[in-house]
Amino acid sequence: MASSGAAPAPSIRTDVNTLIQYATLVKLAEGVPPNQTVFTPGKVFNVSYGPVNVDYTAVMTFYANDLATEANPARATQVVSFGFVAQDAAGNVVISIRGTEGIFEWLQDARFLDVPCPFLPGAGRTEDGFTAVYESLRQTQDPASKHLVDVVAGLPYPKPVTSWTVCGHSLGGALTTLFALDFAAHALKAEGSAAAHLSVYSYASPRTGNASFVDTYNQLVPNTCRLANRFDLVPKVPLPPEYQHVLGLFELNPKLDVKPDVLCEHHLTTYMNLVSKMGSGAVLPLDPGCAGISL
Repeated sequence: MASSGAAPAPSIRTDVNTLIQYATLVKLAEGVPPNQTVFTPGKVFNVSYGPVNVDYTAVMTFYANDLATEANPARATQVVSFGFVAQDAAGNVVISIRGTEGIFEWLQDARFLDVPCPFLPGAGRTEDGFTAVYESLRQTQDPASKHLVDVVAGLPYPKPVTSWTVCGHSLGGALTTLFALDFAAHALKAEGSAAAHLSVYSYASPRTGNASFVDTYNQLVPNTCRLANRFDLVPKVPLPPEYQHVLGLFELNPKLDVKPDVLCEHHLTTYMNLVSKMGSGAVLPLDPGCAGISL
């Protein structure tokens, strides 16, 4: 049975600084124009917040087809930048996956068809739109290039790898879930690495698969933190019982501080704002026009 309300696993860090660190990396992925490669190999960039001050070296940018919807089926033929792989000086590797504006068109479609999990027989069923995007995640813009999951472990990292972290927002949260299970079941197993060195941070992720999928995921990827704003519609779909959430719920409550608007409640900046309010450091700003009524 899915543990949708389970607390984050004890072995994954859920302090404010860490949650904002990985949200910042996802926001950087979202800031890359779809047809541009900004995180070219060797590029160094910095992530800082409070005591966090980490330099990352970009290793690769990866690509995929966007989420096709009834309103915009042509997205399925457009190969766009979907995130990057980078490493810090301590050897920690991060795979950062962005979301898509198409998630709201997907909500309006309200079809939520499922398909057998394509990469792990017996691992239940997954939402077909997310699955199609996941299977298109590639090393380059060439649709014939290798799948992301097949190349990540063997990339030319500047340092010996000490850990793996996958993070994503919205659609990227669903892709993060699929990638993490695939990576744990195949790449890490093949090279003899322990799943204990794999951590997952998802922000505003929709449900990705059925109870069987979730049970498999929870066993193979226990180090998961799944952040969800209780007023955000995206984490509430597709509906149970057909679809279930993976473990690691970290619920955020905006109260009246965020404008009760579908987009405002879902923005990654809103998640970063709400998390930052839980700490003693600087409060990160909401997007313009998203402020609510602070009492």
